[in-house]
Amino acid sequence: MGTNDQKRSLPHGLRLVALAGAAALTLTAGLATPLDPAPQQARAADDGKKVLTVAVAQSVDSLSPFLAVRLLSTSIHRLMYEYLTNYDPKDNHAIPGLATKWEASPDKLTWTYTIRANSKWSDGEQATAEDAAWTFNKMMTDTGAATANGSYVGNFRKVTAPSPTELVIELKKPQATMAALDVPIVPKHVWEKVSDFSEFNNDKSFPVVGNGPFVLSGYKADSYVRLKANKDFWRGSPKFDELVFRYYKDQDAAVSALRKGEVSFVAGSPSLTPAQAESLKGADDIQVNDAPGRRFYALATNPGAKAKNGKKFGDGHPSLLDQRVRNALFRAVDREAIIDKVFRGHAVEGEGYLPPRFQDYFWKPSADRKLAYDPDEAARLLDQAGYKKNGDGKRVGKDGKPITYRVLCHATDPNDKAVGKYLQEWWGKLGIGVQLNCLDNVTDPWLAGKYDLAFDGWSVNPDPDFVLSIHTCGALPATPEETGATDNFICDKKYDELYAKQLTEYDPAKRADIVKQMESRLYDLGYMNVMAYPNAVEAFRTDQIKSITTMPAKAGNIYGQDGYWSWWSAVPADSGGSSDNAASTGVVVAIVAGVVVLAGLGGFAAMRRRATAEERE
Repeated sequence: MGTNDQKRSLPHGLRLVALAGAAALTLTAGLATPLDPAPQQARAADDGKKVLTVAVAQSVDSLSPFLAVRLLSTSIHRLMYEYLTNYDPKDNHAIPGLATKWEASPDKLTWTYTIRANSKWSDGEQATAEDAAWTFNKMMTDTGAATANGSYVGNFRKVTAPSPTELVIELKKPQATMAALDVPIVPKHVWEKVSDFSEFNNDKSFPVVGNGPFVLSGYKADSYVRLKANKDFWRGSPKFDELVFRYYKDQDAAVSALRKGEVSFVAGSPSLTPAQAESLKGADDIQVNDAPGRRFYALATNPGAKAKNGKKFGDGHPSLLDQRVRNALFRAVDREAIIDKVFRGHAVEGEGYLPPRFQDYFWKPSADRKLAYDPDEAARLLDQAGYKKNGDGKRVGKDGKPITYRVLCHATDPNDKAVGKYLQEWWGKLGIGVQLNCLDNVTDPWLAGKYDLAFDGWSVNPDPDFVLSIHTCGALPATPEETGATDNFICDKKYDELYAKQLTEYDPAKRADIVKQMESRLYDLGYMNVMAYPNAVEAFRTDQIKSITTMPAKAGNIYGQDGYWSWWSAVPADSGGSSDNAASTGVVVAIVAGVVVLAGLGGFAAMRRRATAEERE
């Protein structure tokens, strides 16, 4: 939810990024899906409506903004509901959303937001400060409502609405994220009727009342999500009458649909593969956008799953509790080979936790601390840790049995499978076995802690707080039976101290320095091995899309943005004029073709939510 735009059949804190996009303008909303094996060629809607269809490779986890964590779901919520603030599509700085302005008291403990008077819910009711106050208070008092974005309100003392246009948030201590509260504001008069927020998925009655640029009008699990343009949206109505997200389990099928004109936009799961992108370049009426992405691609180790009550669960391999073993495994991962052979240059070698697209927070280890590819050093570390080879050349655990690590992988992400094969080769030379568990749904084993390592990733937003929070002890589930916001059960006292410190630091440079210390700590602990920062590789039909906004404007992605800019600004190819919406708000419409290098991106704000083949945003 919120800015946690991430992905995965993921556990609850995961947001693995697996999305494939496809759009068909002026096409019917008749859907071609795995549930309909004989999809028809897209055609002009009989009623003349302009329909933009986006193919996705990720399922919706929930249409409740209180529960959703996957990128597809959170992207849909950005279209349905306004947040207090938004991010400028040009450079990611905070701009007005539902709130027209905000200011803090001298001690930074009281924040007052002016709520706009020209935003209405789609049922005609006025959107007010009371809706925002109710949303935050519900998250503060109901654990079910705090499932996805509870970290934002953990420091709130009191939230009130003195008037319809005034929202006041009182804090326990200063909080640097008050202009980046990535929480969808919902209509109180609708949601106060919900009895159990942990179970309500917001997917039974349509249309769903909202105040964003689109209104959710229909949904069928693993088939489609349909939204209609909100003609009364305060920023201006979208140019397309309808927006449809169509599910494709097979990414090649989505690319084929793009070629046939059945869809207009494809983003992949989460990106197009190099082969798919190359096959589309030069094709008639198809443009490939290849730009620096906002996500990282990592391998996460199970540090020993446990709950806040101290109870341990799951069955992670005990050898991974040894930092020397974790570092040895990562010493045996050739990142350069992954970039060259798997991503074929459409990515940058991984280093710190946050992608280089966000220069203010980007960190990388010094040469003497870097866990560079060194199989000999990896073998030495394993020997030192007591995991030596037997007569058959196999490393054995403390129990005397050969070590074989189970690696969770996303069945829909070809990168996971490709890298997995390299792991089998590289770690096999160390005497360690690798069992790839490629599943359609990795959520269940991940939440249960029944894995040794897992392919992981998050899409990062312009403020780093969320993706930092998912590694705190506070993100652990309350009990083994419950779901927390944790990514992979990391709980480290020093990291938590740094997290609390950055949250209260208002000086941008000082806060960035603390965030880098946190990244350094994660790197040294060895629980997260960031292997790559994939480019956002996507394609669209130029005979169906005349213009669309990338974010950031000069070299950015179209799918999975920190806002609703792409789909709200999209102009049909048969449109006679330019986009009034884009012109009126200063949105820069720019499509970046070919490979875009990172140089020159210089200081974009920062980051947030997670990805991986299913992105948990």
